[in-house]
Amino acid sequence: MPLINEWHASLPYIDGEPGEQARATAQKLISAELSPEHSSTLHPAIPALPGSRFSPLIEQELARKEAGLPLTGGIDLSRYEAPEAPEGPSNTEDEASKALQEWKATLRKAYISSSHLSMRHNNLTLLEEHGKNAWLIGNSQLEDILRDVEKELADTKQAVENVHKDRKLAQEAGHGELAGLEDTWRRGVGSVLDVEVAAENLRMQILDQRRQQAQQSAR
Repeated sequence: MPLINEWHASLPYIDGEPGEQARATAQKLISAELSPEHSSTLHPAIPALPGSRFSPLIEQELARKEAGLPLTGGIDLSRYEAPEAPEGPSNTEDEASKALQEWKATLRKAYISSSHLSMRHNNLTLLEEHGKNAWLIGNSQLEDILRDVEKELADTKQAVENVHKDRKLAQEAGHGELAGLEDTWRRGVGSVLDVEVAAENLRMQILDQRRQQAQQSAR
């Protein structure tokens, strides 16, 4: 991963707003630095998107949802339904044995259904007795979490605001010095130009005098 060492300093509280021409020039310089694929290719500093790691069951369910197929399988709810009684006893020994097995299976299903209904009744009773308090306690805990998050957000906003205030004060405090340095720089550039103009005039005078002396010597 490449290291990004560039940083850009700005003085938004004392610098003037750039004009349209300055903005267009800056945008032109920025566009010249961008690669042609910048709008379709991620920056090298951005890590690649990690691949998904789902279990085979989740992958199967995602494929089903993507294909728009109906949900199949799942929990067999027929075991909780009231079983139907098998047919009456038969005269033969084989049919009687078969009927006995069917009765045993029916009784087993009835036991499962009865246990399910009993557990469901107990759970509903517990929910009626303690569910309200648990719900209120859960809401209270969520409210505490919400207050902590809101306090953290408010502290972060205040810290950001303090940074902006300190930045503004620092820039405004140095505004006079920057203005003086800029004026000194302008006057220094102007003095350099005046010196260059004077030097050029002096050079022209020297050349003119040499030309005149050369003409007089030729006569």
